[in-house]
Amino acid sequence: MGAGNVRDASLGNEIVRRINELGAISEEPEKLTRVFLSKELRQAADLILGWMREAGMSARIDAIGNVCGRYEGDRPGMPCLMLGSHYDTVRDAGKWDGPLGVITAISCVADLNRRGKRLPFAIEVIGFADEEGVRFASTLLGSRAVAGTFDESALNTRDSNGVSMREALVQFGLDPDHIGAAARARRELLAYLELHIEQGPVLEAHDLPVGVVTAIAGATRLAARLTGMAGHAGTVPMALRRDALAGAAECVGAIEQFCRTDEGGLVGTVGYIQARPGATNVIPGEVSFTIDMRAPADMHRKRAVADVVRQIEAIAKRRQLALQLDVTHENRTAPCAAWLKQQIAQAIEAEGFSVFELPSGAGHDGMAMIDIADVGMIFVRCRGGISHHPDEHVELNDADAGARVLLRVIENFRPRTA
Repeated sequence: MGAGNVRDASLGNEIVRRINELGAISEEPEKLTRVFLSKELRQAADLILGWMREAGMSARIDAIGNVCGRYEGDRPGMPCLMLGSHYDTVRDAGKWDGPLGVITAISCVADLNRRGKRLPFAIEVIGFADEEGVRFASTLLGSRAVAGTFDESALNTRDSNGVSMREALVQFGLDPDHIGAAARARRELLAYLELHIEQGPVLEAHDLPVGVVTAIAGATRLAARLTGMAGHAGTVPMALRRDALAGAAECVGAIEQFCRTDEGGLVGTVGYIQARPGATNVIPGEVSFTIDMRAPADMHRKRAVADVVRQIEAIAKRRQLALQLDVTHENRTAPCAAWLKQQIAQAIEAEGFSVFELPSGAGHDGMAMIDIADVGMIFVRCRGGISHHPDEHVELNDADAGARVLLRVIENFRPRTA
C-alpha cells in the first residue's frame, strides 16, 4: 500500500479519536442519543463537514440533512464512487453503528489528499441523516431521498412531541418543498460502498477483523392477535379452556423451532407480547404479539413466512382461538453486487486477512441505494457482537484493518464495464 505501518496505524488512531468526539454529541448527557433533524444532529453535521473539508473535499448539507463531501477525480465532474453510512443513532446507542463508515471513508480520502493522489473517478462521502427511523418511525429517510424514493407523505408524520417532519426540517434550516433536490441519478454513481460494524458475533467467532457482506437481508414483520375466552383461573377445567396466552406460547415455540432447523440463514423473533386482561388469577382471553422474520433471499423468506403462518393458523384452529394476522412491514433483500464483493475480497486478501463472506441481518442504507447503484459492504468485527447498546465497541486494530481494506478497494477500484 506504499508508506507502511506508520501511516496505517494513524488511520485507526484518527478514526477512534473522531468516533469519541462525535459520540460526545448527544441530547442526553449520560446516554448517546442523536435523532433526525435534532439540534444535536446539526452539531454533528457541522463537525463532519469540517472533517470533510480538512480531507480536501468540498462539503455541504443536502435537502434532507445528509452531509455530503466530494473529492474530485483527475478531471472535475466525473461519476463518483460513493462511500457512506449514517450519523443518526438509536436511543441509548453505541458510538460505532453508522459513524464508523462515515469517519473511515473521510480518513481514506484524507490519506489520498495528503499524498496528492487523484483517481480516474470522483469519490463522494455521505453521512445519511436518518437510517434508524427513531424520531418519525420511518427508516432510511436520508438514503431514500438520495435514491429518489422518498415518500413525501412522511412529511406529515409527527414525533412524540407533536412536531411534524415538515416543521423539523424548517427548524433544521431546510426547505421541505425541496427534498427532491437531494435525489441523485444512476449515471452519477459508479457504485455505493458502505463500511459498517457487523452488529453480530460471527466475525468474532471466526477471529477475523473484517468480512465481505453477501446481502442485506430482507425482513417481514407481522402483528398477530389471538382471541380466546377469559375465565377464572380456579374454576375452568384445563380441557375446557381457550387460553390465548398458551396458544401464543405454542406459536412462539413453533417459530423458534422452524427457524432453528432452517439451513438458509433464516432468523425469526417474537419481540413483543401482551396478554389481556393481564391478571394473575384470570385466564388470558386475548394476546397480541409481533413476528420479525429475515433471510438473505427474498423467496426463501416469503416461503418461510407462509409456512409459519400456516402453523399459527393450525395452532389457533386446534385451540379454538380466533386469529388476526397482519403484515406491518416488508423490505426486500438487497444483494451485494458480485463484482464489488470480488474487489473487496481481493483487498482483504491483499491486506493479509482470510476472506469470509456473511449476510447482514440488520438493515442498512444500501437497501435504499440499490435503486440507483450497485451496492457493496465491508463488515468490521465488534466486541461480543453487541450493537444498539452503550457497550458497542470496535478495537483500534480492527478499525485500522477496516480502513486499510477500504482504502485499498478505493485505490484499486475498477468500475463495472458490462
